[in-house]
Amino acid sequence: MAPALALLALLAPGLVVVALPACDYPAHLWCSSREIAVACQAESRCANLSHPTAPPVELSLYYESLCPACRGFLVEQLFTTWLLLPSETMNITLVPYGNAQEKKVGGKWQFQCQHGSEECLGNMIQACLMHEGENFTTYFPVIFCMESGTSATKNLEACLQVYAPQLDAGRIAACVRGDLGTALMHRNAQLTEALDPPHQYVPWIVVNGKHTDELQEQAQRSLLRLVCQLYQGEKPEGCQSTAAPKPRAVCKR
Repeated sequence: MAPALALLALLAPGLVVVALPACDYPAHLWCSSREIAVACQAESRCANLSHPTAPPVELSLYYESLCPACRGFLVEQLFTTWLLLPSETMNITLVPYGNAQEKKVGGKWQFQCQHGSEECLGNMIQACLMHEGENFTTYFPVIFCMESGTSATKNLEACLQVYAPQLDAGRIAACVRGDLGTALMHRNAQLTEALDPPHQYVPWIVVNGKHTDELQEQAQRSLLRLVCQLYQGEKPEGCQSTAAPKPRAVCKR
């Protein structure tokens, strides 16, 4: 008996085996690729065969650091969904600016924020944190910590100690005080002003490059459910969660 048929007979005793013309590979190669496994009808026996990859759900959050609705969405929906789902399921972009306004005074950009100068500071701290942290998995837990605390501007060092001790708080502070922080905020202003349709409130949620009232409503009620519905790959275990939908809240312009 051919090696391939011998292996199949061992795996399924008593089964009548028939050689398949399309399977010209030795048994030890059956699980080396999906194409070979399909040709040899061995998919069910290849537990380590990777599933076809699907593109991640792209989510962009336009927000401001002191808006209660933004803080609620980021802490209760976005962070928990990120924790529950594998990294390949979703790509997240954070743009802290929101309903702020900018103007040039003496050749430099100045910013006015909906919830005052403290919010402008919070926005800039997070922009500088993202610049210094570079990797989303590094800076997002710190932002979660800042937004879930009583103050989104005074707990940077404490949050860094817990979630990203490798980052230098001094470098982030220098960014906030210097031209780099201003440039980062100007870039966020441009990204926000370029939204189509223009944002009317925050949090403003863009999913796979689109914003609609329906997507916004679904994201704010249950982001996990929405991402799981949109993801085209094999559904991860986190999609088994049945968390109760949250009421929608926004900070209008």
